[in-house]
Amino acid sequence: MKRISILGSTGSIGVSTLDVVGAHPGEFTITALAGGRNIALLKQQIERFRPRLVAVIDEAHARDLRTLLGARTTGILSGPEGYREAAAVDGTDMVVSAMVGAAGLLPTMDAIAAGRDIALANKETLVMAGGIVLNNAVQKGVTIIPVDSEHSAIFQCLQGHNREDIRRIILTASGGPFLHASAEELAEVTPAKALRHPNWAMGKKITIDSATMMNKGLEVIEASWLFGLPMSKIDVLIHPQSIIHSLVEYRDGSVIAQLGIPDMRVPIAYALSYPRRMIRAEAGLDLVNVGALTFFRPDPVRFPALRLAYAAAETGGTMPAVLNAANEVAVTAFIDEEIGFNEISHLVDKVLSRHRVRVEPRIEEILTADRQAREEARNIIKGIKH
Repeated sequence: MKRISILGSTGSIGVSTLDVVGAHPGEFTITALAGGRNIALLKQQIERFRPRLVAVIDEAHARDLRTLLGARTTGILSGPEGYREAAAVDGTDMVVSAMVGAAGLLPTMDAIAAGRDIALANKETLVMAGGIVLNNAVQKGVTIIPVDSEHSAIFQCLQGHNREDIRRIILTASGGPFLHASAEELAEVTPAKALRHPNWAMGKKITIDSATMMNKGLEVIEASWLFGLPMSKIDVLIHPQSIIHSLVEYRDGSVIAQLGIPDMRVPIAYALSYPRRMIRAEAGLDLVNVGALTFFRPDPVRFPALRLAYAAAETGGTMPAVLNAANEVAVTAFIDEEIGFNEISHLVDKVLSRHRVRVEPRIEEILTADRQAREEARNIIKGIKH
């Protein structure tokens, strides 16, 4: 029985992970859960899966959770230190890293330091500190298995093949809800419209990132680290049906793709059970009903976030961490209706242009760059509002 800790258990990936665990009794046990503010959902998860340790965002929510649970003996911690303890709790075989944003970096590094294998859904961990994280994983003998559907697809397409035979990898993107929107229409996008993803059920931040295509930009950087490829060997194609999750082209011209329904429980189950595959009770892919599969090149004018991500990755050093930090602030500001949809990428571009890059940074320098980028982004937003 595999023992699992889930960082981000109340988010969309965490909930889907527990769906997989619940559907396969006897395969897994939950050692720790780390949630955010949704303590009502966390209470339900605790009562069903009975972890030894739970972490929440702050002490106020921890007190509320203790009140809800009554005399139950589950240990409840709070704040960043609580998350980091949940990541490294004794008796865990695998940590599902599914926290949203930069907050997932240090807990994931703690899980690696403790020798836990990682099912990685927090792309920001590698975007911010890919070299450091992967070096630590090698030193600790830790296996990192990607959970994002695109990276899981590439991981699967690489099985049984030599890495030196890769010509390129192709990450697919749905294009989000504004694939065919005009520049004028994009200027009028509201948070409510941006949160209506056509194919996937995801959290707010990732859904907005999908609409701007920043999510794909971050995934390109993550793929470069995961698969040891230069940015020049990573392409992006828009595939509105979200059936082909990604592809690998080999030097003999062969292209291998991974197909499936758009359901995150599929790559999650593969990561949890690798190298086995678990039985899925639900219906699978019906290609006849799917019909045509179409592909487009992303428009760099309407989706500048993708260009910014490639540029940040090529610069390297602290620049990808700044890209991510500025984007997190910008997305929050858009959701709060402080800035417009098109201003998300403009804001990120401004922050990047003002950053002095540190080459081969230590983790402390990466965290400093992250903090400074957030401050810069907030200052720019204040200027926009006034």
